[in-house]
This record gives sequence, structure tokens and C-alpha cells, in this order.
Amino acid sequence: MRNTAKITTAVLAAGALTLGLSACGAGSSDTDGPLIVAASPTPHAEILTYVKDNLAKKEGLDLQVKEFTDYVTPNTATQDGSVGANYFQNKPYLDDFNKKNGTDIVPVVTVHLEPLGLYSHKVKKADDLKSGATVAIPNDTVNEARALKLLAANGLITLKGGVGNEATPSDITKNPKKLKFKELEAAQTPRSLDDVDAAVVNGNYALESDLKPAKDALVLESPKNNPYGNFLAVKKGQEDDPRVKKLAGLLTSPEVKKFIQDKYDGAVLASF
Repeated sequence: MRNTAKITTAVLAAGALTLGLSACGAGSSDTDGPLIVAASPTPHAEILTYVKDNLAKKEGLDLQVKEFTDYVTPNTATQDGSVGANYFQNKPYLDDFNKKNGTDIVPVVTVHLEPLGLYSHKVKKADDLKSGATVAIPNDTVNEARALKLLAANGLITLKGGVGNEATPSDITKNPKKLKFKELEAAQTPRSLDDVDAAVVNGNYALESDLKPAKDALVLESPKNNPYGNFLAVKKGQEDDPRVKKLAGLLTSPEVKKFIQDKYDGAVLASF
């Protein structure tokens, strides 16, 4: 999930009749109708389209994929029934969204992680970073905390106990290499690699920049028990919709795992 996506306006329905028909097809009132899933274009809609084209028909699932470029409309559309589910976000983001908007959207199944990795054009190993090295990190709240936790998990820094998803460099308690941090928009971190000693880069931006996380990253997030995994989500109460259950099973199938491995070359990791 990208945390620097542009916010756009989507017109979801025109008139009560149209909205009613849309909700009927997407929501719980007609579990025999199509399941419309809101998704970000990459990799979420691509994964869903693979399921739609290769797996859904065999399970009797009429799956429709609706792409959104922002991180607000997929949740509001799921809440009001214009779509039956969404696939684009992680738990810290959803928790914050529900709290701020009074929504009650819940995760169904975690599918993948877009791992953060530490990259460098100047050193081959994280331990080779020199004293006073400059490391670029994303400047948005969630990804900055993730970046710092990644560095801490690999012994480059120590964060104060109990620090959450709002960690900043001010929460560093030990910095043996005296690393300096350059806070940039997440999309800019891979472009900074010639100007800094290392940079923490999101998986999707690594993919766009021809970085191969599995090969090029000095250190890389693990998908195991990772709170930033992206999941299929529905409005609370819709978890038992048989269409949702079918999709959840297909999204965590061996076929989808292989598709993710083959297509994304480590920039997206299956979480199952």
C-alpha cells in the first residue's frame, strides 16, 4: 500500500435507484450477484485480475475489480455498500481510518506485504555504512516508523521501548554509527540513492525503480507476522458472505502465491 497516493474524487452512483442497484450487486443483500472489489492498481488490482481470469470461474465466483487511485474512496464505498470489499490497505492505516471516520471496516485475510528494504549504491552490506552516513527515509508517518523499525531490527539503531507507528528519529535512543536521516517523500527515496549513503525504499517504489528487493536490498522486511501486510477487507458483518469467503480462499491459494513470486520478483511478498 502506498502512503503517498494522490487523493482523487470518485463519483460512485447517481440517484437512489442506481445506488440501490449497485449496493444490491456488491453487498450482502444479493450473495448470488457479482462481488465488486475496490483496489489500488498495483499490485492489488493485478492480483485480483489474475484471480478473476484464472480461478474465480471454477469456484462459481463472479468477481469484478474496480480500481481507485486514492486511499479514501475504497473504504467509503465499502462502508456504504457501493462495493462489497476492498483490497489496498494495512492494519495501521485501517485503524486510523476507522477512528477518524466512524467506519467499521474489518480485515478478512492478509494477502501480501510490499516490503521496505534498505538499499545503497555505495556499500554492499548494512554493516559497511560508515560513521555519520546519511540514510534517506520516507517522511510520511506510517512509513517513517516502518523504516526506523527496519533499521532497529537489523541492529543499526535502537528505538525507545513501546514506540508505535508514529516513531520518528527523535525516538532513537542508540545510534552507534551516528547515522543522519534525510526525510523524503516515499516516492523520492529510490531517486536519492546517488546522493545519500543508503535509502529505505517501499517495495512498490523499488519495483518501479528497477530495484530487485530479493537481490539488491541490504536488509528487507519479513512478511511473517508483519502488521503492514495488505488484506481483503469488508464492512463489519459481511465476513460470512460466501462470495467473500471464496475470494479469501483464492487470494491465499498456491496459484496466487506463485503469481506473486513470478511477477513481482520480491517487491511483493505473499503473507501466507
